[in-house]
Amino acid sequence: MKASLVLLTALFITSAHQTLSGESSGDWTYSVSDSQATITGYSGVGGAVEIPAVVNEISVVKVGSGDLINNIFGNGNTTVTSVTIPDSVTSIGDFAFGYCTNLTSITIPDSVTSIGDIALYSCTNLTSVNIPDSVTSIGVSAFSFCTNLTSVNIGNSVTSIGEDAFYHCTSLTSITIPDSVKSIGDWAFGYCTSLTSITVDTGNLNYSSVDGLLFNKLQTLLIQYPAGILDDSYTIPDSVTSIGVSAFSFCTNLTSVNIGN
Repeated sequence: MKASLVLLTALFITSAHQTLSGESSGDWTYSVSDSQATITGYSGVGGAVEIPAVVNEISVVKVGSGDLINNIFGNGNTTVTSVTIPDSVTSIGDFAFGYCTNLTSITIPDSVTSIGDIALYSCTNLTSVNIPDSVTSIGVSAFSFCTNLTSVNIGNSVTSIGEDAFYHCTSLTSITIPDSVKSIGDWAFGYCTSLTSITVDTGNLNYSSVDGLLFNKLQTLLIQYPAGILDDSYTIPDSVTSIGVSAFSFCTNLTSVNIGN
C-alpha cells in the first residue's frame, strides 16, 4: 500500500466525529453556492437513509463537501445501512461516505456524473454497486478497502478509473471495463486477491484483455495479472515490451513467470 493511502488512513482514524457547520433542514446540514445545495452532514438515527432532493426550497446537486476529516454521516458511522441519492444530484464528493462500515447498499441515480476521491473508502459491508452510464469518472481510492464488495457494474460512460480505485476489495472476483474507459490509474485493482478475471469491451481503443489479464490495446504493456488466478506459472507474451506498476502484486499462487522475447 502506498504512502498516500497510509497517510489518509491515519488522518481518518484520528479525526473526531463531527457534523459540518452550515445551514440545516431537519436531519440535514448543507452549504449553498450559486443557489444550489451540497449536503454536508446528517444527524438522524440511521438505517435506510434517503437524501433529500430539496432543502429549504434549494435544489441539492452534490453530496459530500470534500472534507477529508469528516464525511456526511461522521467518520466511522455505524448506524446508516443504506443510502438513496436523489436524481437532482450530479456529483458525489470526496470522502462523502467514507468509513460508513455498516453501509450495505447505495443507490446512485443516472444524474450523477462523477464519483470523488475516497468517496466510499472502507465501506466494509458494501457488497455491490451499480455505477450508472451517466458517470464519467471514478476517483482515486473511491472504493478502496471495500473488502466485501463482490459485484461492480461500471457504466458505459466512465472514461477514467483513478489510482487505487478498488484497492483491497478482497471479495471482488471479476470486473468488466467498458469501451469508454481511457485511463486506469496504478494499483486500481491492487490487493484484489479474489480477482480472477478482467474483461475489456472489444470496442475499447486503449485497453484489451487476454485470458482475463489486462493489457493496453496493442498488448505491448501488461497492466494487471489478477491476483486470484490459481495458476502457478505464467508466460508473458512476446508482444509485451513493458510491465506495469503492480502488475503482479499479491499474486501469491504464482511460483514462476517466464518473460517473453
